[in-house]
Amino acid sequence: MLQCFETSCLFNNPPFFLKKNLICLFISGFFKQLQVYTEEFRSWPLFKLWIGPLPVMVLYHPECVEVILSSSKHIEKSYLYKFLHPWLGTGLLTSTGDKWRSRRKMITPTFHFSILTDFLDVMNEQGGILLEKLEKHVDKEPFDVFLDITLCALDIICETAMGKNIGAQENKDSEYVRAIYRMSDLIQQRQKSPWLWPNLVYMLFKEGREHERNLKILHNFTDTVIAEKVAELENSKQMKRDTDGNCEESGSKKRKAFLDMLLSATDDGGNKLSYRDIREEVDTFMFEGHDTTAAALNWALYLLGHNPEAQKKVHRELDEVFGDTERPVTVDDLKKLRYLECVVKEALRLFPSVPLFARALREDCCIGGYQVPKGTNVLVITYALHRDPEIFPDPEEFRPERFFPENCKGRHPYVYVPFSAGPRNCIGQRFAQMEEKTLLALILRRFWVDSCQKPEELGITGDLILRPSNGIWIKLKRRPHAGSE
Repeated sequence: MLQCFETSCLFNNPPFFLKKNLICLFISGFFKQLQVYTEEFRSWPLFKLWIGPLPVMVLYHPECVEVILSSSKHIEKSYLYKFLHPWLGTGLLTSTGDKWRSRRKMITPTFHFSILTDFLDVMNEQGGILLEKLEKHVDKEPFDVFLDITLCALDIICETAMGKNIGAQENKDSEYVRAIYRMSDLIQQRQKSPWLWPNLVYMLFKEGREHERNLKILHNFTDTVIAEKVAELENSKQMKRDTDGNCEESGSKKRKAFLDMLLSATDDGGNKLSYRDIREEVDTFMFEGHDTTAAALNWALYLLGHNPEAQKKVHRELDEVFGDTERPVTVDDLKKLRYLECVVKEALRLFPSVPLFARALREDCCIGGYQVPKGTNVLVITYALHRDPEIFPDPEEFRPERFFPENCKGRHPYVYVPFSAGPRNCIGQRFAQMEEKTLLALILRRFWVDSCQKPEELGITGDLILRPSNGIWIKLKRRPHAGSE
């Protein structure tokens, strides 16, 4: 029998125990149980549970989280991340040690601010398509906006990561779009099902065979895009040689994608990435770079739709910056949208896109006054960490003002980690924040949003991403001309 085991003590530290049957855990939902436990044991520094044969330490206090995230030694991902390896290999998300350090150093320059600025054009273009889709719902019945937002985010990451326009917003039933969503579902299902962990056993189930089919679709797509990009670069080089470099290519400057930069990146020894290395990183960005941002955008719209006073403040700020124009969002505009930035941060506090993440300890360490041995898997519950009532009074309340600069002074640096923190923080966080602010600005300049669900109707699930199992149902009204509110 598999059991969940919770205790404020570790291994040889005896006093407190609480035991629950894992069948109950799965019936109620794994993430729901974690929510209950972290609230019930808020005064404990940590507790232990079992996921099948795997003991896991659960952390949800900033002082304990800091021990792990600030360390340059505890950078190895948990055993549970191995189920991402067939799809993502050992790219930036899943690798460790020297490979991770070398890869991080190589890839960091591709997220320079000037490069991210070029991506803003894609965000405006795809956001424009989203607006036209939303127009059809103005002054009509409530609708679920979750998929519309997600497909827009998928189009953005495809074009910025691979330079490929897949048109997901116009064709949600494309083979690649279906495969990327099904693969995410299969992985999170396997992570929570210890009986599916052995590869040989997994392939006996229909889920295992479905996993293999979707894996081929995803890898074939990425391989094809990489091959096309390499051929394109070779043609470009040949053209330059043919013209002796004396004239520029005609037409406007070609927009660069993340893939272009990977193809030219080198390590300290001047070595380039192999095809397999490049596929690992492109697939990693496809996995990490759309679902997380889409969830954050959906949660922000839901919260603003429930908090009209905050939404009015956003509208006033947008009117000050844009007037009644519908011009594209610029980098300078984003700098001026300070209240909207606080809205995004507060939405990520309440509904962090990644509600939990895990590490495996590389050496013995002391956490919350307890000695934790090397090899232990540690689970950081971001969702609970962000609800510490001593740091965020009335933690369930949506208050963007919490992130005004004067209100952040003296706050523990590890109590708010929507993009993780320390040496292994999210490399794409500036990209994500730019996308979230841009799309919210485009949507809220044109529409007033009303949320149609009570919190208990959301059906929050904490799988790979924190998402509402019942969607995000909203009503849209066209805004009057700017400044007339």
